Amino acid sequence: MNKTDYIHNIKLLIENNIVETKRRNIQIENDKLLTYFNIGKEIVKAQKENKIKYGNSFIKELSLELTKLYGKGYDYSNLQKMKKFYLLFPNMASVGPQLITWTHLKSIIPIKNENKRNYYINLVNKNNLSVRALREEIKNNAFERLDDKTKENIELISNDNSMKIMDFIKDPLLLDLNGLKDKQLDEKALRKVMLKQIEKFLLELGIGFSFVGSEVKIKIGNNYKYIDLLFFNIEENCYVTVELKVNNLKPCDIGQLQFYINYIDAEIRKPFHNKTIGVLICKKNDMNIHKYLYLDNIKVTTYKDKTLL
Repeated sequence: MNKTDYIHNIKLLIENNIVETKRRNIQIENDKLLTYFNIGKEIVKAQKENKIKYGNSFIKELSLELTKLYGKGYDYSNLQKMKKFYLLFPNMASVGPQLITWTHLKSIIPIKNENKRNYYINLVNKNNLSVRALREEIKNNAFERLDDKTKENIELISNDNSMKIMDFIKDPLLLDLNGLKDKQLDEKALRKVMLKQIEKFLLELGIGFSFVGSEVKIKIGNNYKYIDLLFFNIEENCYVTVELKVNNLKPCDIGQLQFYINYIDAEIRKPFHNKTIGVLICKKNDMNIHKYLYLDNIKVTTYKDKTLL
């Protein structure tokens, strides 16, 4: 073998080790979740059999004994969360084995609204969110910025679930505009802001988005047009074209976006892809125009400077 072959083999060994380490870490987390789930189950069972009411000394006594043996991971607060974990998710398979960890769940379990809990679990599993990113999404009221219809019935997502990605796009989208005022903000500046914080922007859009390109050039006859932002959604298996406007919604904006959608479907989309959808991001939605938008392949949303909230 030559030097290149040896380098290739070494890289392969390292990459295989990385993959195997990730697999083992996921398994360890899933085993931990299952253990905590079963601890919660045993606590509930013990309280029912002994007719112990909620809030008695049983969990306190248990926590004292377990922390002496196994550390503060089994203190009173965590045992209460394990109990609630079991009560909230009696079907353990609905939560794991996936990418969510116990540390994620400790931020989600206190949430009282079931749809809201489900939303954040889906967000973690589909976007591989870190705990820090999850907490930021909760702090920024990501769930509250979904449309009312979507918030009414959010189920935990499995690989077999069909998803309506359009419903998970937030309104408004929160951006850090870096102090730019309205007079300084044109479409180019808005696009630059979004690209600079692309990972956060993908989260604002919702679940399953991956970035394809900006100012994507397309040829119409002898002229060129530029699509502001182009994404691909792995859940919907389709392209998503995004058009940026710093003005209030206008009918011509919708027509322009629909034109780009039609172009992508005709010239870029593969036969195995679903039809393209479009997102129009504007300064302010005009419901007098929006109420005549009967196209189910276009979502209109707005943007807001998060630093002003």
